[in-house]
Amino acid sequence: MPLSASSSARPGRRLRPAHLCAVLGLLPVWARAAEIDGAALGVAWAVPFIGMLLSIALMPLLLPKVWHHHYGKIAAGWAAAFVLPYLLQAGPASTAGVLWHMVLGEYLPFIVLLTALFTVSGGILLRGNLHGSPGLNTGILALGAVLASLMGTTGASMLLIRPLLRANDDRRHTTHVWVFFIFIVSNIGGSLTPLGDPPLFLGFLQGVHFGWTFSHLLPETGFMLVVLLALFWLIDRHWYAKEGVLPVDPTPDSPQGLSIEGRLNFLLLGAIVGLVLMSGTWKPGIEVTLGGVAVALPSLLRDAGLVAVTLASLVLTSRAVREDNQFGWAPMQEVAKLFVGIFVTMLPVLAMLKAGEAGAFGAVVRAVTGPDGQPLPWAYFWASGLLSSFLDNAPTYLVFFNLAGGDPVQLMGPLASTLAAISAGSVFMGANSYIGNAPNFMVKAIVEDRGQTMPSFFGYMAWSFGILVPLFALVTWIWMR
Repeated sequence: MPLSASSSARPGRRLRPAHLCAVLGLLPVWARAAEIDGAALGVAWAVPFIGMLLSIALMPLLLPKVWHHHYGKIAAGWAAAFVLPYLLQAGPASTAGVLWHMVLGEYLPFIVLLTALFTVSGGILLRGNLHGSPGLNTGILALGAVLASLMGTTGASMLLIRPLLRANDDRRHTTHVWVFFIFIVSNIGGSLTPLGDPPLFLGFLQGVHFGWTFSHLLPETGFMLVVLLALFWLIDRHWYAKEGVLPVDPTPDSPQGLSIEGRLNFLLLGAIVGLVLMSGTWKPGIEVTLGGVAVALPSLLRDAGLVAVTLASLVLTSRAVREDNQFGWAPMQEVAKLFVGIFVTMLPVLAMLKAGEAGAFGAVVRAVTGPDGQPLPWAYFWASGLLSSFLDNAPTYLVFFNLAGGDPVQLMGPLASTLAAISAGSVFMGANSYIGNAPNFMVKAIVEDRGQTMPSFFGYMAWSFGILVPLFALVTWIWMR
């Protein structure tokens, strides 16, 4: 909708250029108050975030029609439940600054990257009658685990979920396929390089060496992936043998073998990886001020490049390829709307965590430190992991990184076990819930958009807590003591 009112509105209600200039002129003032004082907030400020989580968890079950038609309004309502009280307490300048800083520094980069990966991967079509046997499904998950650390969990998830859907569209029992896909491809597979998952990329920006996570998390990651792939193969083989395969493929392709269309999008995927890596390695020291918020030039160029890549994919990819891939914008719209509510309501929770012992969650800080004042690796693993299950795992990683001292030299040296615990917890346990990591919800939305069944919010957590938590306990016992 344009900034001015509709043609039927009174002329006096229009947003005139002078008004817009006044608003833009206030942005530098707003930005100066872009920090929430977490020490001044009580636990009640977490209620909107809890309400947002419960809405995502319960409303699709209890009020499915209401949720389907109004989830954007519900997310906006919970965002308002934080914004309006904070507006009364802190004033318009501070509130606007906090929101503008969040939008410019966190939400827009998140959505721009996700949209680019969603669009580009949706332009790659694998033709051929892939047969969703246990061997093929396990192979796709293993391939995704490797790609996740090379092109990110989001990129690998968006690239492989559609071929996996096509391969299994004549199977009756497939819920376990999508659940293990989230476990392996959307989360744990991305734990070996800073390109794999946003928390590790933040560590890279803080000074952690590019290859450090590979050398220190390979045993834990390898253990998790081998066990999960073996368990998946056993479960998939059970259902495959029990159900048989339907005789008619709902999406038959040419029998002439496998072929890939839209191959140009592989180059665009490479461009996305290159842009993300550039923004973390190139440090010209130049910043651009947008509405009072300083944005590093590499970040600005990255986001502009991602928009260009998205447009290039839309223009250069054949419409027939996207139609045959059943590409649609509904999953992206759902994620964009819901994560507005998540990002906004998460602000006071993260602020209280950043306040350390002075904040409402000071007990968390005390729980990760031993009587001698030294960090407890196992406690950091579980604390960072459980919070990453429901909060954005990137800022959660940064909170615990700084809580452990924030010195990359110390954390890569004498405190290496603590940094490994923070890294593993933040990445591994992002698989514990749908909102633990961005691709989790994307995969859920795409699968449901294709008419397949996904577990409910709590149903998914029954899978994750039943399978992953015992494995996390073993990881703790072997490596995190």
